[in-house]
Amino acid sequence: MRLNPFNTDNIKVRSSSGGAGKASGIGCGTIIIAAIGYFVFGLDPMQTAATVEGMQQNTQVSGTTNTNEEEVCNSSQYSREACNGLQSLNQTWSRTFAEQGYSDTFKQPELDLFSGNVRTACGGGSSAMGPFYCPADQTIYIDTSFYDQLAKMAGNRGDFARYYVLAHEYGHHIQTLTGVSSQIRSIQQSRPGQANQLSVLMELQADCYAGVWAGKNRNLIEPGDIEEGMQAAAAIGDDTLTQGRVSKENFTHGTSAQRSQALRLGLQGDDRKCDAITNVG
Repeated sequence: MRLNPFNTDNIKVRSSSGGAGKASGIGCGTIIIAAIGYFVFGLDPMQTAATVEGMQQNTQVSGTTNTNEEEVCNSSQYSREACNGLQSLNQTWSRTFAEQGYSDTFKQPELDLFSGNVRTACGGGSSAMGPFYCPADQTIYIDTSFYDQLAKMAGNRGDFARYYVLAHEYGHHIQTLTGVSSQIRSIQQSRPGQANQLSVLMELQADCYAGVWAGKNRNLIEPGDIEEGMQAAAAIGDDTLTQGRVSKENFTHGTSAQRSQALRLGLQGDDRKCDAITNVG
C-alpha cells in the first residue's frame, strides 16, 4: 500500500520497553485483551480470560519509555509502516467524523510500539497478548515482533496484512469515541451469558472499520493488497486458530468467514454499514 511518509507533527507515538514496576489493573478491555493469547499461541481464551485480571495486577512492566517520535518511527521497517499507517488512519477518520458533523468528537489515539512488557491504564500488558487497544488511555499497543508471527499465520509477508492489524485496533478506538465500546461493556455486565457473542460483534465491527479505512484510500491500494488482508482475516478467525478446541459459544472474535466478510463489507468505504453490526436490543 502506497502510504505517504509519516510526519511526527501529525501522530502521537512512543516506545516502551520491559523493566521493573508493578501495574495496577482497573479491569478495562479484559474481554478484548484476553483472547489475543490464542491468536498467537493457540491458548484457550477462556483460561486466559480467567487470568487476565491477575496478570494486570502482578505483571512486571515497563520501566523505560522513548518519546522521541522520529527515533521511534525510524527504528525499523515495521515501525515506519506503523507510523505511516497511523498518520493515514488519523487523516481518514478525522475527515470522516468532520463530514458527518462530529469533528469535535474525534481525537487521535496514541501508538505505543512497546517491547516485552508494558504499563497501560488497563493494567500490565505483554507481547504474549499480541496487539491490543486500551480504551482507558486511548492507546494502541503493538510489539512489532508480532508481525513475523502474523506472516507465518497468514502465509504472506505483505504490508497490507500489517496495516489491517493496526487499522483493526484503530477500529476499537473509533468504538470508544462513538460510545459503542462502553455500551457493549454495559450490556455484557447485565447479560453475562452473552458476553462472548457481544465480544464477537465488537471485533467484527473493528474488522469492518479496518476495511472502511482501506476502502476510503483505494487509490493507494496496490495489486494483491486486498488478498493479503483477506488471508490475514481468515488466519485469525476463532475456528481456524483453535482448530476446534474451543466451542462456537466461546468464540470471542468471530470465525474466519465472518472476519473476512466484515473486512469486505468495510472495503465499500461506508462506515455506516459497520454501525449495524453492534446494534443490539
